[in-house]
Amino acid sequence: MALAHPVVERLPMTPTIVYLLVGLALGPLWFGVMQINPIRDTKWLLHASEIAVVISLFTVGMKLRLPIRDPQLRPALFLASVSMVLTIGLVTGVGVWLLGLPLGVAVLLGGILAPTDPVLASDVQMRHPLDRDKLRLTLSAEAGLNDGTAFPFVILGLGLLGVGEANTFGLRWLLVDGLWAVSAGIAIGGLIGYGTGRLVLRLNTKREDPLAFGEYLVLGVIGVTYALAVLVHSYGFLAVFAAGVALRAAEQHASGHSKAVDDTVSAIAEGRMPKLAPKDSRAAPAYFAGALLATNEQLERILEVALVLIVGAMVATVPLSTEALWFAALLFLVIRPIAALPVRAIRKFTTFELGGIAWFGIRGIGSVYYLMYAVDAGLPPAVAERIASLVLSVIVLSILVHGISVTPLLNRYAKEPGKRGS
Repeated sequence: MALAHPVVERLPMTPTIVYLLVGLALGPLWFGVMQINPIRDTKWLLHASEIAVVISLFTVGMKLRLPIRDPQLRPALFLASVSMVLTIGLVTGVGVWLLGLPLGVAVLLGGILAPTDPVLASDVQMRHPLDRDKLRLTLSAEAGLNDGTAFPFVILGLGLLGVGEANTFGLRWLLVDGLWAVSAGIAIGGLIGYGTGRLVLRLNTKREDPLAFGEYLVLGVIGVTYALAVLVHSYGFLAVFAAGVALRAAEQHASGHSKAVDDTVSAIAEGRMPKLAPKDSRAAPAYFAGALLATNEQLERILEVALVLIVGAMVATVPLSTEALWFAALLFLVIRPIAALPVRAIRKFTTFELGGIAWFGIRGIGSVYYLMYAVDAGLPPAVAERIASLVLSVIVLSILVHGISVTPLLNRYAKEPGKRGS
């Protein structure tokens, strides 16, 4: 992959497509090296996708150097709540009336496919901490938020099928799986991220090396945050995302607001020479944040390759049907645009920006995790196979159509006049 990267970069598509094709070749269709079945290999696929998502969510959270109340984040909050519920409702309707699915299965399908993906959406995410482009910022924040907010609907679908907790649909679902799990996850992540950031930055100021505790902190914060959130029955994905945002807020509190600090964070993250000297009082927080971002992005890229290879290898083991093709087209071309359209009432977008938000609802590793979660919870085999067929088809088609379209569309977007305005 490393040797092919310079060649792939010149092609009008994302590297993710190459990873997918290699996975297909390594699977039963050609070499037969990777024999992976989502129904048989559920447990380790569940944990592999879980790890990839939490690393990616923490990375997105670290990139958002904005308070959650910032007006620039309102479109993403809308997309991760109202638009996501609209998506689930529309997918449920299609599932019941066009696919002939029972209500519980249709709700489950909607919950699995509702979140956009923070792993595969890296090409349309914020490119660096200074990036305030409206399209990239909105898509990045949406992907970070909706991986956690989709969880209650996956639980609801399983409850309607009689899988998992009894009486899931009702007051318990609203209070425990909804309000408590969401609010507790955000609170836990915020407290751990901000508290750890302040503590480490305080310790770092007493050392000559401003990068002390930097890279090794990533897995510790992610692991403790995620484990504690799960332990109290809240949503670990939201907690990890909140920890990334809060850790970045701690750095911002220590380093202040200045272009020199922002440039230094970006330089460290990208392996360039920073502007601030190590002895500058603002250097320790900036170096610390940059080192964390660099480590996160390296882990994210490695896990992206691994998980997309696995998805490619799985395709041949799941029977795909023609219904999956028209369903995916309906999701990309009708359901996502309808659900995203109301966001224009939240913030002013150009026609091209609004079209980009409507189109780049990329589905990927987050949906793999929710699929494996549902199968592991005890879905009947026939239901599991049909859901797996639909979900994996949507993911593969999303990788292909979004991966092919992202370069020409973003090149066209770069020529838009005034596209960085607020």
